[in-house]
Amino acid sequence: MYVPSHFEERRTEVLHGLITTNPFGTLFTHGKSGLDANHIPFELHATQGTLGVLSAHVARANPVWQDVSNGDEVLVVFRAGDAYISPNWYPSKHEFHKQVPTWNYRVVHAHGRVTIRDDERYVRAVVGRLTRTQEASEPRPWKMSDSSSDYIDTMLKAIVGLEIEITRLVGKIKLGQNKEVRDIQGAALALNKEGETVIGSAMLQAAATKAQ
Repeated sequence: MYVPSHFEERRTEVLHGLITTNPFGTLFTHGKSGLDANHIPFELHATQGTLGVLSAHVARANPVWQDVSNGDEVLVVFRAGDAYISPNWYPSKHEFHKQVPTWNYRVVHAHGRVTIRDDERYVRAVVGRLTRTQEASEPRPWKMSDSSSDYIDTMLKAIVGLEIEITRLVGKIKLGQNKEVRDIQGAALALNKEGETVIGSAMLQAAATKAQ
C-alpha cells in the first residue's frame, strides 16, 4: 500500500483501536489455488504476540482453510470508513480554484502468519467471545446456551478456526492532513451534514490536531 508520510499511522494502539471498532476484515491468501479473498469478522487479542493475534472462523465448506498451510503469510485489511470529498467543500477552492476531488479513508493492513485451528474447543471459544462482544448492546443478549447443546455442537462442527499472528501493521489515515486547516474543516462539516459522520468527525479531529 502506498502511504505518504502525512497519512501514515504507526501507533500500534491507534491501529488496534481501529481494528477493534471495525472487526469485519478482508482476509487475503495466496494458497494452492492462487489468490483468494474472504470477508470475516475477527477478534483482536492485542496483548498476545509482538503486535497482537487475530482469531476467526470460517465454514468448513469454505476451501480457504485447506488451501493454505500453517505458517503461510496472509494479509487482513480492515476498513474504518471512507467518503468522497468534493473540491467545492474547500474554502480555498473558491479563492484560488486549485483543488480536485479525492476520497478520504482509514485502513489498517495486518500482515501475519496463519494457523489452522480445527478443534472444537478453539472454535467454541472464538464463537463465544465474538457473540458476547457483538450481543453486548442488545437488551437481551443471545448466548450459546439459548440453544440446545446438541444443536450448538452440530453448528460448531461445521466451522474451522483461524489464528493469525500479526507480524506487521500498516496504517493509512487519509483525512486531508496535507491541506489547510480551514479546508479540512470545510470538508468535514459538509460530510457531517450529509450524514457521513465517521470520516467527517475524524477530519475535525485531524483539523484540531493540525491547528495546535
